[in-house]
Amino acid sequence: MAFFQEVELPEQKTYSDGVVFPVVLSPTTDANVTDLQEAIRAEKPWLESLLQKSGVILFRGFPVTTASDFNDVIEAFGYPEAPYIGGRASRTQVVGRVYTANETPPDKRIPFHHEMAYVPEFPSKIAFYCEEAPGSGGQTPIVLSHIVYEKMKEKHPEFVAKLEEHGVTYIILTGDEDQPSSSTGRGWKTAYNTDDKKVAEERAAKLGTRLEWIGNAAKVIAGPMPAIRFDKETQRKTWFNNLTGPTSGARKIHDKGAFAELGNGEAVNDDVMDDCVKILEEECVIVPWKKGDVMMVNNLTVLHAREPLLKPPRRVLASLCK
Repeated sequence: MAFFQEVELPEQKTYSDGVVFPVVLSPTTDANVTDLQEAIRAEKPWLESLLQKSGVILFRGFPVTTASDFNDVIEAFGYPEAPYIGGRASRTQVVGRVYTANETPPDKRIPFHHEMAYVPEFPSKIAFYCEEAPGSGGQTPIVLSHIVYEKMKEKHPEFVAKLEEHGVTYIILTGDEDQPSSSTGRGWKTAYNTDDKKVAEERAAKLGTRLEWIGNAAKVIAGPMPAIRFDKETQRKTWFNNLTGPTSGARKIHDKGAFAELGNGEAVNDDVMDDCVKILEEECVIVPWKKGDVMMVNNLTVLHAREPLLKPPRRVLASLCK
């Protein structure tokens, strides 16, 4: 008898090509974490095909009760851990390869993004674990990136053509100490795992990033990086960038230390980004978290975000995979 069964949720979307987003799997029988690990190893090719086709798998109803359980589940997939060198969000290790998802204050919105789209070596997958479900708000919206690309190309073909030609440059101002109140608040010492400016410059350069020093602070210039990516597995172009973070809403005040521009130095039009935000919000899926949920996200094809937490508590952990 099969261990996994696909279940339907009212929040799911079904597309004309038959893709269900996200796929939701539940156990067919009572099971423990060891059973789940064994099933993941046995069914890995099938699970990978689901992740490739649908972009997200939500595992719901399994006995994943602790961060250690979540770590065991991730290990069962067998994916190497992705390094977080150059990553911008403040995170703390919980156990093994499990970290806090993002330590930005929970009442702040985190815009849609592909994880670490500003460096060449980004994770291919992100796994989230709901250790404590939100009282209200604090959900993790997800959206298929190729849908965003297609709709943006239809609405703003000239801008998308420029993105494809020039890419995007990301710029942040960061101090030498972490500032968890910012979604890009990791100080340069933590981001590059050194307190030596020369070593930081060398490690940044390997990621296609330049550091310009302003006293003990750094202007981090990443790129130009590709803003549209061709995914070989799905044969589709994806909206692989984090443009709506630093440029959306009220003249770029999402994070006063973060900016983005086209790779040729041209400013990004705020009206275009407002349209992009509307598309993201219209196309996204929001499945309310339940305690014990594990969500595996294909970072190559899916953007994710975080809604402001309206009523605590909430604790969602994360693990990055190559």
